[in-house]
Amino acid sequence: MRLNVYLQRAGVGSRREAERMVEAGRVTVDGVTASVTTAVEDGNVVCVDGAPVGVETAPVARIFKYHKPVGVIVTARDHEGRKTLYDAIAEIKGSEKLPRLMPVGRLDLNSEGLLLLTTDGGLAQTLMSPKTALRREYHVRVFGKLSEIQVNQFRKGVTVEGVWYRGAEVELLKIGESQRNRWYKVILTEGKNREIRRIFNYFNCEVNRLLRVQYGPYTLDDMPKGTLVEVPQHEVEALVKDLGAQ
Repeated sequence: MRLNVYLQRAGVGSRREAERMVEAGRVTVDGVTASVTTAVEDGNVVCVDGAPVGVETAPVARIFKYHKPVGVIVTARDHEGRKTLYDAIAEIKGSEKLPRLMPVGRLDLNSEGLLLLTTDGGLAQTLMSPKTALRREYHVRVFGKLSEIQVNQFRKGVTVEGVWYRGAEVELLKIGESQRNRWYKVILTEGKNREIRRIFNYFNCEVNRLLRVQYGPYTLDDMPKGTLVEVPQHEVEALVKDLGAQ
């Protein structure tokens, strides 16, 4: 196993943070100062600043699915007094027993749907990383219509106001009764700030509803708005193992 992956799974930090520790000479494997190319095998003793660390001693990562409603801002504090993610979670029965949770990415104030939360900061960073390229599926209602040329541009990638957005899968799901609104399915493998809204706006289509229905292997299904559900631990362990092999 790669050393940075091992350290991440041991709860030391993200892969990049682990690499910085190695580069600073703070990590040893079997008493020898490690390099970023050092591999860890069964039986090796890994230490950070002289203290042994191991996957078996790391706190077990937990993942929760939250159906974020419109009007909740994904932040710890908001100077405008709007309801934050943590305000919303505090209203859930039994929330006082929850561990400290951090969001995996963001959904803006007017977006809704699946938001993952985890107890593990390193895991959160990995799940968000463009290198991991996890599937993020959205159902988007827009006022307007994409032409065939625009759909092809969407799929190839576009630059909007100097920011490059890589190609995404996009397809028409249905047309509203008035013929003025259309629902599109959009699948991304990265999540830049307000990416979908900006791309549709670039094509002169106004997004009036944005719902995330999938993030990686997890789906929204029929979760009611404002509810929180923990992912079974065996599924989390399988995901962590799969990510560690990448």
